[in-house]
Amino acid sequence: MRVIEIREHGAPEVLVPTTRPDPALPAKGSGEVLIRVLAAGINRPDVLQRKGHYPVPAGASDIPGLEVAGEIIGGDLSHSDNVFSLKLGDKVCALVQGGGYADLCIAPIGQCLPYPKGFSDLEAAALPETFFTVWSNVFMRGELSEGESLLVQGGSSGIGVTAILIAKALGHQVIVTAGTDEKCAACVRLGADFAINYKTQDFVEEIKKITEGKGVNVVLDMVTGSYVQREIDCLADDGRIVIIAIQGGSKAEVNTGQILRRRLTVTGSTLRPRSVAFKRQIAMQLHERIWPLLNSGNLKPVIYKTFSLEQASEAHRLMESSEHVGKIVLTV
Repeated sequence: MRVIEIREHGAPEVLVPTTRPDPALPAKGSGEVLIRVLAAGINRPDVLQRKGHYPVPAGASDIPGLEVAGEIIGGDLSHSDNVFSLKLGDKVCALVQGGGYADLCIAPIGQCLPYPKGFSDLEAAALPETFFTVWSNVFMRGELSEGESLLVQGGSSGIGVTAILIAKALGHQVIVTAGTDEKCAACVRLGADFAINYKTQDFVEEIKKITEGKGVNVVLDMVTGSYVQREIDCLADDGRIVIIAIQGGSKAEVNTGQILRRRLTVTGSTLRPRSVAFKRQIAMQLHERIWPLLNSGNLKPVIYKTFSLEQASEAHRLMESSEHVGKIVLTV
């Protein structure tokens, strides 16, 4: 099979096309299936892995790629984790621990979801990583509830766009930050109620104006560092900050007195090392709450640009430029 290997840690050009033996068909009892990959999503963790900053979990493929879409061609379909009654030949999108940049990929069947009605391979491949991440962090960990508002730091990223789409589809007020007026405008077109240019505006002051001093209920933070205290300043009482990346640094100095007095929560998580059982739970909740919106056409992923498998290095270069609004996807 064709694969993209990380030859060594470094710049995008260390991603090289090569071939490897096809993976063995998963055995009965493994809870895994073999997927003929038709498209694969590009995500920020892939970039971190390429640079040597995101170690591959034990037992996972060293081939990058955390989400795929394609056809089930074999494996353990009788496993109890097959909660959606998937069959040979079914098209699925899957969250995987690695191995997505390839012709063939093994996936836990509990992390496979059927294509939404009418979805192309590219659209299906744009779903798993960001939808699993947003759902588990904003709605499961952050407990965004009816009538509450959400602040998304980095609204034009793949995660940010998905957070806008899901939260708006479920009736929440969504405020985002972005680094240019053009990106802010794009976020508003996608459904954000307000977009703040963090380079020219103070997002704390803007949020206080927007919310008439009440603050937001949940913050999805991909920055951390000095942002954490500022996010505390613009939280409503009983508000929650959920951290999913540390692009602004891993250390923050905060006023813990505010956390005590106003009953605030600062939490965070990473998805890749979590158990199959936990990810199956996310998949089931997505299928129940979000797949009907996808099936009806009321919710669609935003794909910024596509590349061939062999152009993975170019796709990474675009990801690192942060010029994109939405998802970057490989055609396989």
